Amino acid sequence: MIMTQTELIILNFKEIRRRSIALWQGLPKSHYNWKPDENATTAIEMVRHVLEADYGWNIIINNGDMSTYSTPWKNRPFQSVEDELEFAKPYREIFLNSVQKFSDRELIENTIIHPGNGELKPLGQYLLRIGYHESVHAGQFISYLRGMGVERPFIWD
Repeated sequence: MIMTQTELIILNFKEIRRRSIALWQGLPKSHYNWKPDENATTAIEMVRHVLEADYGWNIIINNGDMSTYSTPWKNRPFQSVEDELEFAKPYREIFLNSVQKFSDRELIENTIIHPGNGELKPLGQYLLRIGYHESVHAGQFISYLRGMGVERPFIWD
């Protein structure tokens, strides 16, 4: 079976998210507000950060205006990992559907300016960096779980 570049990128996104979810579901409720130091984000804040990023990524890859960016998570209280996952589902689907629409040619020819640093990147490279962002936070989350002294879910299948 031959896969398009877009299909491979989406497969990568789904595999990264599957592993992130396994890690997040290993977070005991009693440790939601744990953080390694006073300047760090809490464990549940990190989960939300990764999930809500899909909303922003979707705006960016569709050349939307980020100057008045406001997240649907604004002022939303933290309840549980499962609640965060459920709330994020439609935004994840919208993001993946947007990615699915790009042709191999668009991945090479379209460019994205990341609002955080102003760097210009080909769309395909930018999408790979999105996956890298979540992967970095997965590694960070493993360190959080280790610091909490709780068992870390096995994600190396």
